[in-house]
Formats: sequence, C-alpha cells, structure tokens
Amino acid sequence: MKVDIDKLKELRARTGAGVVDCRNALLESGGDLDRAIEILRKKGIVKAAKKAGRITKEGIIDAYIHPGERIGVILEVNCETDFVARNQEFRRFVHDIALQIAATDPIGVSRSDIPGEIIEKEKAIYKSQIDTEKKPPHIVDKIIQGKLEKFYRDVCLLEQPFVKNPDITIGDYLKEQIAKFGENIVIRRFTRYVLGE
Repeated sequence: MKVDIDKLKELRARTGAGVVDCRNALLESGGDLDRAIEILRKKGIVKAAKKAGRITKEGIIDAYIHPGERIGVILEVNCETDFVARNQEFRRFVHDIALQIAATDPIGVSRSDIPGEIIEKEKAIYKSQIDTEKKPPHIVDKIIQGKLEKFYRDVCLLEQPFVKNPDITIGDYLKEQIAKFGENIVIRRFTRYVLGE
C-alpha cells in the first residue's frame, strides 16, 4: 500500500512523530488518520515508560496569573536537555500544566505527594458515610477504595482530566510530550496562590 503524502504531512504536524513512525502508523491503520494517531499515542506511551528513569536536570519554571489576578501558579517542570527546555512546544506544554493547576487546584503531582493524614481523614469520612448502611466489612472496604480512587482523580495532578482535552489525563498528556521530545520530562513541583488565602 502506498502512503498518501498529504496524510503523512498532516500526521507529522498533528503528532510531532518521525516520518518512519508516521508512515508505519498510516500503513497499519489502512490510511485512517485518526486510527494512525491512536497507534502513535500507544507506541509513544510505551516509549515514554522506557525513558521514565532518566535524570532530568534541565527545565523551566513557569508562572501563570489567572485573569482577574486572584489566582496564580508557579510551576517547575524538568527535562533532560537545555535544547528541549528552550523549545516553544515544551514551554507551551508547561504553561498548559500551570493553567490546569490554576483551574483544578490539585493537592500534589501524584499520589505519593498526598499527605497520609489527608488520606486517613478521607477514609474516616467515607467510613462514617457508609456505617449507617450496615454493609459487610469486605464491601465497606471496596466502597472506601472506590471513593478513594475518585478522590485521587480529583486531587492528583497526573490523574486529572486535562481541561483542554478531557478525553486524556495530565499523565497521558505528559507521556505524549515525553514521546514527542524523546526525553524524560518530570512535573517536579508547584505552588498555587489564591488572593487572601
């Protein structure tokens, strides 16, 4: 099968993937552009997982002030090289993350950033809500775990749906960037300010 050059160009523009990867994805998808993008995303996630352990000493600090100047975010995102740190697409990604933090008010980047006392407090709240229903202990534990998973999706940045594209999480968006740039990228830390708090 011959690959349509226009589709190849469009796929490269939309994904930032290499020519060979785009060509193979179009061949695998039978020329279906949306399916080719999905194939590239899946392969990118696999590549991103391989890069996850690499050291990130470069990066940028971004500041976002929400219109009205009542909410502000300072964010540090690291990458492996200065070359990527200066890239405009990388900077746009970092700014998107700062905007996400301003909009959704996460507690931490990942589950490991959530203090144990907050998790225990949430569990106690869920348990007191369920206690009135007289359910067996093993069911209570499953219900609490389910509610805790929803809590993590709300307060862990990497697990939140991306405000600009709710079909993916911030974690997925991060993996796409790792695949695109070919480097490990780490959302290191952030501080969110609200006027008067």
